[in-house]
Amino acid sequence: MTNVLEVRDLTRTYRSGDRDLTVLDGVTFSVAAGTTCAIVGPSGSGKTTLLGLCAGLDRTSAGRVILDGQPLEGLDEDERALLRRDLVGFVFQNFQLLPTLSAVENVSVPLELRGESGARNGAAELLDRVGLGDRLDHYPVQLSGGEQQRVGLARAFIHRPKILFADEPTGNLDAETGASVADLLFDLNREADTTLVLVTHDIDLARRCGRIIRLRAGAVVEDSASEGS
Repeated sequence: MTNVLEVRDLTRTYRSGDRDLTVLDGVTFSVAAGTTCAIVGPSGSGKTTLLGLCAGLDRTSAGRVILDGQPLEGLDEDERALLRRDLVGFVFQNFQLLPTLSAVENVSVPLELRGESGARNGAAELLDRVGLGDRLDHYPVQLSGGEQQRVGLARAFIHRPKILFADEPTGNLDAETGASVADLLFDLNREADTTLVLVTHDIDLARRCGRIIRLRAGAVVEDSASEGS
């Protein structure tokens, strides 16, 4: 099975006052295409930093990230942006919807950036799929948290990415709404056959993935098949 993501001896260090702070230290793993992987660990263990490096949103201090066969360290910012546009979907804890755009316009953005026709129709169909067919022209401020995250899911999947990175996708939702959003996330991921890399504090959510990587103090301390897989 082909790996869509490879992380090799990844280190990220930040300058903090008069000393260096190592957030990630020698992290190595790979993720096969079409699989689901959860990254868990206590606050401050480096989970979100790792996700950002894997997606090319930040640069490594040392080590390599290879996304769909393309090493990221040799790319400039424009090349990284193009790679994300073509390959990557994102789901964020705080939704990250554009407040001046309606639901259907928010979902259309990835297709419009790729210059594809029929963006609005595709966005409307996907919003209907996530139960928001009657909310197309509503703005984020007019939507509940759960509805905003459903818009976020539709936006993430609209261009059928090869890999989807989800950072605490249910973290800002109550238990019932979060469970509903999680069901949709896994349903859409299965339908699109997308590779899913998920950061979460919720161990029950993590166990829905086929594999769990556990971080502590910036290092991988466990990498195993999920009990729930």
